[in-house]
Amino acid sequence: MVLDNARIHRTKLIQPFLEENKDPLELVFLPPYSPNLNLVEGLWKWLKESVVNNVFYSTIQKIKLNARKFIQQVNENPEEVIDRLCIKM
Repeated sequence: MVLDNARIHRTKLIQPFLEENKDPLELVFLPPYSPNLNLVEGLWKWLKESVVNNVFYSTIQKIKLNARKFIQQVNENPEEVIDRLCIKM
């Protein structure tokens, strides 16, 4: 399992779970401050740029609706996601 270095992934509360499951799981922690290696960070940035930046919503429901539309568009266009988020070699 690949994890970033968020505190929640190293907290004392999760240590018993990690100890109980250390055989089926191998934890790989990304280096600190490496959002370029954590592709979901790029997705969150893209969502914020597309849905909430410089937009006033009068209700939470309108934000949810536009966020759902964004996720639906992402799911329907995997090539665009790959082009935008994946590192080119």
